[in-house]
Amino acid sequence: MSSITDISLAPSGETKIQWVARNMPLLAAIARDFQKYRPFEGMKVTLSVHLEAKTAWLCRVMAMGGAEMYVTGSNPLSTQDDVAAALAAGGIEVFAHHGATDAQYAEDIRAALRCGPNIIIDDGGDLVEMIHEEFPELIPNVYGACEETTTGILRDKARARAGKLRFPVVMVNEADCKHLFDNRYGTGQSVWDGINRTTNLIVAGKYVVVAGYGWCGRGVAMRAKGLGAKVIVTEIDPVKAIEAHMDGFRVMPMSEAAPLGDFFVTVTGCRDVITMEHINSMHDGAILSNAGHFNVEIAMDALEKAAIAKYEARHNIAGYRLENGRTVFVLAEGRLVNLASGDGHPAEIMDMSFAIQALSAKYLAETRGMTAPDVIPVPRETDIATAKKKLETLGISIDALTPEQLDYLGL
Repeated sequence: MSSITDISLAPSGETKIQWVARNMPLLAAIARDFQKYRPFEGMKVTLSVHLEAKTAWLCRVMAMGGAEMYVTGSNPLSTQDDVAAALAAGGIEVFAHHGATDAQYAEDIRAALRCGPNIIIDDGGDLVEMIHEEFPELIPNVYGACEETTTGILRDKARARAGKLRFPVVMVNEADCKHLFDNRYGTGQSVWDGINRTTNLIVAGKYVVVAGYGWCGRGVAMRAKGLGAKVIVTEIDPVKAIEAHMDGFRVMPMSEAAPLGDFFVTVTGCRDVITMEHINSMHDGAILSNAGHFNVEIAMDALEKAAIAKYEARHNIAGYRLENGRTVFVLAEGRLVNLASGDGHPAEIMDMSFAIQALSAKYLAETRGMTAPDVIPVPRETDIATAKKKLETLGISIDALTPEQLDYLGL
């Protein structure tokens, strides 16, 4: 039985779901196919993704394909209670609460797993981690999992290297139709949407420090530049550092960037990217935010202990007064700023990402028992088919190779 905050919120959530559904034509096309062929008939699917309207539409599309859905969030502050209520009102089992404590969040994940899923759709690796550690007796039922994020893939690869991964995991994040668009354009827009709506401050003319220059960092830096910011990038990878330099950004260590920055955005997938040593050198009023999956990129525990005072400066902004007399501000408790302070990626972007998710889950259903436990790529034909369908929805046509060109290229 579902465990949500308030079922009476369902009408508000339903309005949100209907809005994104009309702007996600790829998933709509997949839904029509799923209704016809029912690829998940008789199967249980447990999903842990940021529980907002676009995720809810994915859940409904999976249910149209015959899946018995068990749904939870992947971050306590990104769950939207009205969307969770709308899903529950429609008959899907939901276990999610906005602002859940760590204990409640973990219990929601357990509740979603207790069904004994055949397929797992994960965002950050919490489902895969918990089923291995707490519910190993359920693993024989699992055909495989799909992982949405860089962070989750890193966790799954570590488990695979240790010989402790017991079913295949499809690397959804590595598909071109996911990371080239979701991570770059989706993160770039949604991060600044979250920061701007939360702070109501101008970005133009200010120093923005972006920690990490992967696809997400590229997007955040690009959009900051478009808003008129002076962008600094910090990196540990020499190749990415050169890329950032040639893209026109200043590159330096965080120790040098910390005194300069007005806005900080961490997007690395690692921990302690901004430490108390860095924070103590920041100017009064510096604003810290995180766009990585877990709230460990900013050393929040150390900041909580070091601050001589903490107060709510504005909704979702905590002010921390330091011993040196300066105050720094942290958005959304250091959690994912684009979801904890906003609505996440635009619907059209998540249309591609969730199309890859749905089709990867279908692949696991079709190949169950045929794939060894490992971290595996999305089939290339799935990526190409998704891109072609996306072009159709955009009204864009492209050239095709002629027989003579195919022959010339040896294809």
